Amino acid sequence: VEKAGVGGGERSDQQPADGDYDVSEELRAPASHRRNRTESEDAQQVDADQQRVLGPQSDQDGRGIPVSNTFGTKRLPQAIIIGVKKGGTRALLEFLRIHPDVRAFGAEPHFFDRFYDKGLEWYRNLMPRTLDGQITMEKTPSYFVTKEAPSRVCTMNSQTKLIVVVRDPVTRAVSDYTQTLSKNPGLPSFQSLALKNSSTASGPIDTTWSAVRIGLYAKHLENWLQYFPSSRFLFVSGERLVSDPAGEMGRVQDFLGLKRVISDKHFYFNQTKGFPCLKKPEGSSRPRCLGKSKGRPHPQIPSEVLQRLRDFYRPFNHQFYQMSGQDFGWD
Repeated sequence: VEKAGVGGGERSDQQPADGDYDVSEELRAPASHRRNRTESEDAQQVDADQQRVLGPQSDQDGRGIPVSNTFGTKRLPQAIIIGVKKGGTRALLEFLRIHPDVRAFGAEPHFFDRFYDKGLEWYRNLMPRTLDGQITMEKTPSYFVTKEAPSRVCTMNSQTKLIVVVRDPVTRAVSDYTQTLSKNPGLPSFQSLALKNSSTASGPIDTTWSAVRIGLYAKHLENWLQYFPSSRFLFVSGERLVSDPAGEMGRVQDFLGLKRVISDKHFYFNQTKGFPCLKKPEGSSRPRCLGKSKGRPHPQIPSEVLQRLRDFYRPFNHQFYQMSGQDFGWD
């Protein structure tokens, strides 16, 4: 088993606008995970997503300049949710889409990590049309851990607003592993992947495993801070997105310069699921829920292994608290 490939990049397809929508792909449930696919196949899928949402007609003239029509203009994103995988990025995006001044591409375009050679006009053409005053957004959680992504985003627009949803790195790693396990039941144990010597919980942590490496938030942020000042970032708590979605969404709307439209009235807490749900939208038959995926067994991980991970992450967490100006209380 190649550890670096376990719990690797994810891709989520567009979700139906109606129905009991489980937006917990990062919090619990699996994303659409395409294993052993070539980049060209993935690009074809993104192109297919684009055609399904936007239709076949291009909105550029021959010089690649966006052309306005009665439905607005396709623009490059002014704000991007860049991470983190299994942190709650899908939940955040779906909550944001309640806002009338936010338009977002539903799939993960993976432009700045996989498809950069397709060019900015390809990327722009993926985006939904917006009217003046509306914000164009996308989310691809793997950007945060991609070395080349910061310089590429900065080249597009150094004023881009960057949102990072973060979560306790230990529970994030377990969630990442659980998602991969659901796709590959023959996966080695969490302990054997997380530890270099799995015969003892006191051994060194294996940071080559992506499920562990993604949680080194301070290290990844250092890369981004070489290109963007801290004022361009908003760090969203994945935990508070569940416990107080309206409060956390207030911070997000302020950061984006939006009127506070999303509030308590949009959410209710589903006791059965243990997560907030969006109240039933107009014209919808059911509410849209952020729920625990049903029927997935969560592996029993030895407590000493989890404690070893907590000890390992602690100094990185404290460094991240200082860099982000927030204490997320993971210790």
